[in-house]
Amino acid sequence: MDEFIAIVKKVFLDNYFNFDGRANRKEFWYAFLAYFVVNLIIGFIPGWVGLILRIVWWLATLLPILGVGCRRLHDINKEGLYLLLGLIPIAGIIILIVWWAQEGDPNENQYGPVPETPKAE
Repeated sequence: MDEFIAIVKKVFLDNYFNFDGRANRKEFWYAFLAYFVVNLIIGFIPGWVGLILRIVWWLATLLPILGVGCRRLHDINKEGLYLLLGLIPIAGIIILIVWWAQEGDPNENQYGPVPETPKAE
């Protein structure tokens, strides 16, 4: 649990505007899990309050989620602009999920050194 919190903190606080470098699979999927769970919880809040919270949450997490997605693509040696494939209905999302699930480049590549998983403090 401490590792999960450390990774989520790294993605949503420390690397808020970071689109450079690399993110390993664990970092990407833990960030996505945290994003999904909070979306799910907010989805149960009814009325205007729920709607406003969903909008604020979406705006607050847009850049970190795009950033970790971009860094994940860098880890498999692909450009971050491939995130635009997500705009293609169904096929684009499937391609991105397959890429995000792939093992990263085990060596340093043009985007930086092999990423390390943050350790719990």
